[in-house]
Amino acid sequence: MKEAMFFEKLGDTKVRCYLCRHHCIIADGKKGICRVRENHKGILYSLVYRKLVSENIDPVEKKPLYHFYPGTTAFSVATVGCNFKCLNCQNYEISQLPGNYEQIAGRDVAPERIVEEALGYHCKSIAYTYTEPTIFFEYAYEIAKIADNTSMKNVFVTNGYITREALTTIKPYLHAANVDMKSFSRETYKKLCGAQLDGVIDCIRSYKEMGIWIEITTLIIPGINDSESELRQIAGFIRSLGPEVPWHVSRFYPGYRLIEKPPTSVDTLRMAREIGLEAGLRYVYEGNVPGEGGENTYCYACKKILIKRYGYQIVENNIINSRCPACNTGIDGIGM
Repeated sequence: MKEAMFFEKLGDTKVRCYLCRHHCIIADGKKGICRVRENHKGILYSLVYRKLVSENIDPVEKKPLYHFYPGTTAFSVATVGCNFKCLNCQNYEISQLPGNYEQIAGRDVAPERIVEEALGYHCKSIAYTYTEPTIFFEYAYEIAKIADNTSMKNVFVTNGYITREALTTIKPYLHAANVDMKSFSRETYKKLCGAQLDGVIDCIRSYKEMGIWIEITTLIIPGINDSESELRQIAGFIRSLGPEVPWHVSRFYPGYRLIEKPPTSVDTLRMAREIGLEAGLRYVYEGNVPGEGGENTYCYACKKILIKRYGYQIVENNIINSRCPACNTGIDGIGM
């Protein structure tokens, strides 16, 4: 265990955690909503520090980040636990642990060792992903600081519920994030994952205001968030952040507690992409449908194909010095 960051002591040995926007008030001997932060006699502890449960080498496009050093790899790491309870979680085997179990899964891996491994595999970045990086903040923070002293970059794949205080702390070492926007309905957010839409909106704005490169992902679930009106609301919100913010509209596949829903149709994804482009977004991508053409990056000025993709693989990259070779328009992103 490691003493947690971002908590305050209350009376009767209770504490309030302000790492995420749940702001849990936790009694002695109890855990927060994430189940990996526990109060011991008025001190909050992280139960997942140095408890690595998953590590992989992924294309950065898998995050998905299409405008952040395209074609490079990310050393992806995670611990158990999450502060959301998404009914459609694809990583529920680790995100919804520890549950009722007392033992925390994971092997003891020092932050320095993770950076060494990432460098050894020639990865461009370390991605804190699979579960929710916010809930293993202390671990991610130490890794990120060490990585920042090398050539490595740090990226979050996140549900967008971190507090402004915590984000400000890690900001000097965090270079990009893919943030989920699961819906634009308060009711849907509460039912689907047990969170508040307003907190996500404020968090995404915080990322943008702090100058961290962001890309937004919406998993489109039939009958839940696939209406034209809601997709227009999401697109309009992203456009308010800036036309350069990429929007990934991804195909849902049934799983976990949403097995009764069908996969998203390609037509729905195409509709969402058109809605995003009509709203003034420069880059809108269709995810989880390789080969359909919605994965490519186009110059928003002259419409030339700049990066042709198949799934997570880059087939060709025509960008030269972050510019379109046909019309010299600058292409938004980092390391383009």
